[in-house]
Amino acid sequence: MTSLTPPASAPAALPVLAEVVRSGFTEGRHRGSLVLLDADGGVRLALGEVVAPVFPRSSNKPMQADALLRAGLGLDGELLALAAASHSGETFHLDGVRKILSGAGLTEDALLTPPDLPLDHEEAEAWLRSGRGRERVLMNCSGKHAAMLAVCVRNGWPLDSYLDPGHPVQQLVLEVVREVSGEPVDTVGVDGCGAPLMALSLTGLARAFRGYVLADPGTTRRAVADAMRAHPEYVAGTRRPDTWLMRAIPGALSKMGAEAVQAVALPDGRALAFKIDDGGGRALGPVLARALRMMGVEGEVVDRIGDAPLLGGGVRVGEVRAAF
Repeated sequence: MTSLTPPASAPAALPVLAEVVRSGFTEGRHRGSLVLLDADGGVRLALGEVVAPVFPRSSNKPMQADALLRAGLGLDGELLALAAASHSGETFHLDGVRKILSGAGLTEDALLTPPDLPLDHEEAEAWLRSGRGRERVLMNCSGKHAAMLAVCVRNGWPLDSYLDPGHPVQQLVLEVVREVSGEPVDTVGVDGCGAPLMALSLTGLARAFRGYVLADPGTTRRAVADAMRAHPEYVAGTRRPDTWLMRAIPGALSKMGAEAVQAVALPDGRALAFKIDDGGGRALGPVLARALRMMGVEGEVVDRIGDAPLLGGGVRVGEVRAAF
């Protein structure tokens, strides 16, 4: 029998951040990486690989909204929060996206988001029951896309190529991501919505969020952070952890991303970022709750975020729980 030896360059296994426990039996594990920053920006805890680039996915959206403000985006309040959103597709989200577009003299036809259903399951079911199908405006990134288009109109930039990495709006996003993270961007991919996606380390992501909560009043960074924190239901939705957290902890900034990425900054500058390696979203809540508790954050909202039950026959028989 021939034994297989992994190549010397094979990465070490990442630590287990969450366990899947059913009927007292551990039936699965989610590995990943996590970093916690102290108020002074120093690394308090690093688990796994926190200095190699990952795709933050929608956790990059505060930086994208910041770039749009610098380019002259004329939005504030809930519409600016929507420009940094992964929205649930609730009625007020869709109304907001249409308002951004109409303010720029555009319609939904200008959006290059892929046609989709609402991200929120209840909203999606209601939408389908009404006899309607997938639409571009329903895609959870449509607020960001509408804001990008509005900036293009304001600056006379092409509309049909606003997702091209070489387009002026995307070049400005790249510049801002580099600036606020303090890192080079060596990899640019394509996000699920079709927009360019800049890779960062988890440490760079946490430091970027820290910079937003500590930004001086009157800066574009502070404007984005203030809008998101004042209108968290526009950033996510009425049934989403980002909303719950920003509502319950005054001054906190929270944004999840696809493939189980999460970044949070507290008003004193403490921050966290993590990624579940296999993209298992069911592990996101328990890991986030554990990380918040390690930072001294307690309360009903942390318990709510961390509760991830497993069902058997319609009753609770286990849970996904943090393992660090």
